Amino acid sequence: MSSAASASGATAGAIPVKGIGHLKRVVTGPLLFAFIVGDTLGAGIYTLVGTMAADVGGVIWLPLLIALVAALLTAGTYAELITKYPHAGGAARYAERAFKVPYVSFLVGFLMMASGITTAAALANAFAGDYLAAVLPLPAGPTAVVFIAILMLINLWGVRESLTANLVASVIEVTGLVIVIFCAAVLLGAGGGDPARVLEFTPNVGPLEGAFAASIVAFFSFLGFEAAANMAEEVRNPSKVYPRALFAALCTAAVVYLLIALGAVIAVPPGDLAESSGPLLDVVRASGVGIPGWLFSLIALVAIANGALLFMVMASRVAYGLAEARLLPTAFGRVLPNRRTPWVSILVIGGATMVLAVFGDVGTLAETTVLLLLLVFISASVSVLVLKKDRVNHDHFNVPKVVPVLAIIAAVVLLTQQTGIAWLGSAGYVVVGTILFFVAQFSRKQEPASAAEITPGDEREDISER
Repeated sequence: MSSAASASGATAGAIPVKGIGHLKRVVTGPLLFAFIVGDTLGAGIYTLVGTMAADVGGVIWLPLLIALVAALLTAGTYAELITKYPHAGGAARYAERAFKVPYVSFLVGFLMMASGITTAAALANAFAGDYLAAVLPLPAGPTAVVFIAILMLINLWGVRESLTANLVASVIEVTGLVIVIFCAAVLLGAGGGDPARVLEFTPNVGPLEGAFAASIVAFFSFLGFEAAANMAEEVRNPSKVYPRALFAALCTAAVVYLLIALGAVIAVPPGDLAESSGPLLDVVRASGVGIPGWLFSLIALVAIANGALLFMVMASRVAYGLAEARLLPTAFGRVLPNRRTPWVSILVIGGATMVLAVFGDVGTLAETTVLLLLLVFISASVSVLVLKKDRVNHDHFNVPKVVPVLAIIAAVVLLTQQTGIAWLGSAGYVVVGTILFFVAQFSRKQEPASAAEITPGDEREDISER
């Protein structure tokens, strides 16, 4: 069997079928880099600096470094898997190839999809909250629903259009972070602030205890690289483009985050940051530079919207990949005739996001997202070890075996820091996913025999030609 056929392939009974459309390879290196940077430099750093300050005081840079190490280890795992099997579906496809158990493949994909929905819902709540109130006070619930509906329309329009919108939004949100860094530098240059605070831990909290607790929030700020795994089928020459874009984006995010962390605690006492719902706005105000608060709030809103769009794009591509592997009903693989976007997946993902946005809260949703993705990352790291012996007929990135082993250890350490409510929410997702899996299996048995397998030659173009 060719690698093209086997990459889409599934275990016995998970065969691509008629009715599943193909995605266009239109994503270039710069667009992919912007996708990952935009997804990483999003709402996390704009809203969660204060939460980290509550745990670790002024030493915010320490949990960021811990989270960066965990992110880079996991990213190395993804770089090999994505360039080896460059198709939509992400971690679910890798689990399917590694374990040959449809339920495991489905559950990994479902948890990945759930993390995208949960994150988008959290960001929709954040969008409709204090930042928006500083510009235009509107009722939170209806605003979140309308916000998600607009993102659904952009997603339906097309991946190129979605990522082009992301490119514009990424420039704006990075500009906002540069403004924060600039304001902190101006304050420090004028003799203001207190550089000594960058070495002060929270009183009555053990340094390691606080650092690892804050690392959960810091890790949330680095999430984004895993979403690009589900864009692999739409990336031109993924074997070369993806690793470069991935590691460049993570390093870019790390530099920006560390500068933000240092500048924030120098400009504003950690205790004040911990009590603020808009900590970076407090930094701008403390600098005395004179940038209007409403202007910075607009920039924060763009960052939040950008992150929500990218996670909804990711979740819809996971659903598409699961449908292509026959682990979800084939309807989820239907694409618009001209736009070539998975419209059923987009509509379902959008509807679920609206429900969670109305009934959930930002803190719980964000924490649950981290737990869900840590479980997915463990699955991906085990998969890359199992699949080391697998051979494909194109070049791909290779990571040393020690990297996924260390990634598993790092994920387990972070899991030990999770709260009971996050575990309960994740367990709920597992139950729902299990029910949907058996519903899909029953529906599949009812399909007529005419749902024939497509031939490998029709299934994929050779990735070397993209």
